[in-house]
Amino acid sequence: MTAFPDSIQELRKTVARLRAPDGCPWDRAQTHQSLADCLVEECSELLDTIDREDMNHMLEELGDVLLQVVMHAQLAEESDQFDLNQIAREVNEKLVRRHPHVFGQMKAGSPEEALSRWEGIKATEKKNNNNERSGSPFEGLPPQLPALLYARDVFKRIQRNQLSSDGHIDPAKLKTLGEHLDEDLAGAMLFELAAACRFANIDPESALRRYTSRLIDNIENACANK
Repeated sequence: MTAFPDSIQELRKTVARLRAPDGCPWDRAQTHQSLADCLVEECSELLDTIDREDMNHMLEELGDVLLQVVMHAQLAEESDQFDLNQIAREVNEKLVRRHPHVFGQMKAGSPEEALSRWEGIKATEKKNNNNERSGSPFEGLPPQLPALLYARDVFKRIQRNQLSSDGHIDPAKLKTLGEHLDEDLAGAMLFELAAACRFANIDPESALRRYTSRLIDNIENACANK
């Protein structure tokens, strides 16, 4: 087996050096939020190499995704939240915990049975997590969706459950707007808004995701207080 921890530590040291007071001005200016768009781009490029089975470029793109993980770990370490070692430890513990058929006494005779066991353990863990939206009309929505799809699916839940948005959105106004839209006009409006965000130094993906998350919180709080 390749002894890779030394190379991982070298990468960690390089990133720490880039973030040092006399390091790179661009790297020093980054935050978790500003790097979000980079992570989406790097993952998209990696998926492209996987689709094309381009192993040479997959090596490079996996490195770029790993760099994003190390950057976020460095930012968290600087603020005394967690570090790269804790990230690795937590995901390793999760792998062991969710594979009792490998590291315990249980057995799994097929990939489907193994996946079912993983999902069952995961569901139990999430049920015990205070942050889980159990019983919420938004329960089960995958937040890893691209922000536009996430916002669309959140609005579908609002419509389906006839939820009050507490003045944050006006369904009648949106319906009227939709009646005057076609694909070209919608595309143009979305493109112009994304381009305007560049002039405002705003990441549109992160902005929409954070707004949608706040909207969910407001609606859930309003439902809880009824």
